[in-house]
Amino acid sequence: MKYIIYARKSTESEERQVRSIESQVSELREFAAKEKLEIVASLCEAQTAKEPGRMKFAEMLSFLENGKADGILSWNPDRLARNSIDGGQIIYLLDTGKIKDLKFPTHWFENTPQGKFMLNIAFGQSKYYVDNLSENIKRGHRAKLRKGIWPSFAPLGYVNNHKTRDVDVDTEKAPLVRKGFEIYSTGKYTLKQIAKIWKDLGLRSYKGNVLAVSCVQRILKSTFYYGIFEFNGETYQGSHELLISKKLFDKCQEVMKDRGHIKTRKAENTFPFRGLLTCGECKCMITAEVQKGHNYYRCTKKREMCSQKYVREEILTEQVKSFLQKVSLTSQDTEKVLRELDKDEQKAKEDSLALVGGMKNDLTDIETRLDKLLSAYLDEVITEEEYLAQKQKMIDQRIGMKERIHEIEDKGVSWLEPARAWVKSLNQAEKLLSSGDKGEMTTFLKQIGSNHILIDKSFSFSPKKPFQILAERRLCHREVASANLHFPIWRATRVKYHHLQGSIRVSWEREQRLF
Repeated sequence: MKYIIYARKSTESEERQVRSIESQVSELREFAAKEKLEIVASLCEAQTAKEPGRMKFAEMLSFLENGKADGILSWNPDRLARNSIDGGQIIYLLDTGKIKDLKFPTHWFENTPQGKFMLNIAFGQSKYYVDNLSENIKRGHRAKLRKGIWPSFAPLGYVNNHKTRDVDVDTEKAPLVRKGFEIYSTGKYTLKQIAKIWKDLGLRSYKGNVLAVSCVQRILKSTFYYGIFEFNGETYQGSHELLISKKLFDKCQEVMKDRGHIKTRKAENTFPFRGLLTCGECKCMITAEVQKGHNYYRCTKKREMCSQKYVREEILTEQVKSFLQKVSLTSQDTEKVLRELDKDEQKAKEDSLALVGGMKNDLTDIETRLDKLLSAYLDEVITEEEYLAQKQKMIDQRIGMKERIHEIEDKGVSWLEPARAWVKSLNQAEKLLSSGDKGEMTTFLKQIGSNHILIDKSFSFSPKKPFQILAERRLCHREVASANLHFPIWRATRVKYHHLQGSIRVSWEREQRLF
């Protein structure tokens, strides 16, 4: 009889099972020589047999059905089939006589009812193995997910730690990935430009390939880098080290959404406020054009009749500068405020430690009272109803106390970073007044507010709460303290910042005054 050698390994990876095919073929040829079997073909493939659809396997069956071979020589039945369809095909071809014999160095087979029955059991065991292996892998994934560990191949900027089964930061690639986020968040670069920057910096995929634009976009949209990831449709809080902050990630998403591509530098320099404003009368966008050597802004009037007139760029610029004047802070005063915030941070940490210490003592007291309550119930000093009622009350107190301690430890001084960022943004307003860069003014206005309106030749918008409060207070004190407008004295005031939907809410514990 004529035989076909069939060898298979389970993965296409070059690193895994690298000698599997070679060793199988060598062993099978030695077995064929020993048993004096005639070999007419040798077929090898690197593909799992968990599902049907293997090309070399189908080619082998075609050989057998056409009578070009009579039997199969393989290392083990699990090399032929690990699914019910492929296993069924082998059994059926044995039944119809298309396959006359099967040979395995590690498995005995006879083409008899009993032999086919045992072969069927071997195929069933092979299927059970892969099914059980799949369940074990899923169980391992669930265990990792409960700990916040990414269960798959690490994204660019991270590496899989095979010893700890965790995901570690790639010290070489992580800084480059972070720099890409920071550059893109400025809104001055396209995805294609970021891809070129990463290429010039030497950032490559783990296979050594240059990153395509689609890959760059996928990286910049990945929440994994700020600690959140999705697996099988469910979101998890990751335990890995963060590469970026959520604020930076959100900024990149805003840029990607609002500025999928940037305008040419010439257009930006010519019409710096175009793309910022909408008409307050008909809600259409404000466009710009050059007339007699001056830039004019006007409503596009695409929806309905609109009575709004042209506005010269110089008038708009003065209105923007007027607002920046209200929220500006000199570099000298910025340093003073930042030093005060540093003092506030140290004091807040000390206060938090003292407060947490007292609360932990109260928590210990609750635990002691719970033990005493249980003893009183067991000694039948109190009834079951009294015990359950008191226990529920104390458990509620314990849960509330633990949550409060956790909140203070994690967020006790969380308001300070937004406060510092806000103070620095006030100094940025001062620098914009000095530089006169209208393009940067537009970017700054987008960052600190929304709903930028132009109506009756007047510019207005909705600034975020801290900027609005400061602008209003400076307006109220303009006549009283105009001489000291640029040199505010910041009285001891604690500001709590809460992040909600990407904006900063401000609640003032005591009034902040500027003189």
